[in-house]
Order: sequence, then C-alpha cells, then structure tokens
Amino acid sequence: MQDQASSSAPVDCPCGTGEQYQQCCQPLHQGTAAPNAERLMRSRYSAYTLGLIDYLVGSTLPAQQSMLDRQAMLQWSSASTWLGLDVEDAPPVHQHAQRAQVTFIAHWSDPDGQRHSHRECSDFGKRQERWFFIDPNHPIKAGRNDPCPCGSGRKFKQCCSV
Repeated sequence: MQDQASSSAPVDCPCGTGEQYQQCCQPLHQGTAAPNAERLMRSRYSAYTLGLIDYLVGSTLPAQQSMLDRQAMLQWSSASTWLGLDVEDAPPVHQHAQRAQVTFIAHWSDPDGQRHSHRECSDFGKRQERWFFIDPNHPIKAGRNDPCPCGSGRKFKQCCSV
C-alpha cells in the first residue's frame, strides 16, 4: 500500500474517517502537527498501513524513539494486510491539556490470512505544541531532575516528562 503515500489520485484514508488520504493523514505524514491525540493515533495507524516507519518513530515521545525496533516495525507493517481501525473513545481535552488517551481497535491479517485485532487505550503527551504517542512497551527510566533521555540537554521534567 505504500503507493498511496506518493499517489496523486484520490484515495480513501486508511484511518477510517471516510476522508481522502490527501486531506486527512497525508498532511500529518508530511510534517503538519496533529491537532489532537485522536488524529495522531489515526495517522499512526495509516503510517503502519503505508510503511511510514520514520513517521511512526518521529511521532513517538522523543525520549523513547531510540528504544524502538525500526526493523520489527517495518516487518510487521509490510507483512500485514491492514483491515481497518475502530476508535472506541477519544475524550475531548482542553486546548492546553498536556495528556490525552485514545481507545481503539486495530484489525489486520498475517500473510497466512489469520485475522487479528488489538484493543488498546493509548496515552499521548503534548510537548512544544506537538502530540506524541507514549509507548507503553518502553518505560522511560529517568528521574525528574535527570538529563532527558531524548538528548535535548534539558532536565527530564522540563522536556519529555509530559
């Protein structure tokens, strides 16, 4: 499905909004900040369907990015047939909120045709006016006054501690 990311023909967005990819997730994939956690989560699902691993890494909390297994992400992305996304809950948050949650179910099948669903309530944090996915598989091991693991040179509490 990677052709969708570069195609100019109108294509429905994989995230399930019913909008065209060019107006929905493509601008986010090209650098526009997601306006809220739900849009970021939807764009991440679309990125998996399109094999956009750089986007998936870049939309993860910076302190966690170096912990991600890019090769495993690419393998899962390209080997799966993506069947759809259901957003169960995305409570609205105040425009100045720094945290949000989105509950969703992602559907896919393996190369052998076996179908799967994954339900998750994901956490998101806002840092410098951008939303980031907080990966539950990679806890951040830093105290509030420790240097931030993202390499910014700032204290963790002033950086990725969202």
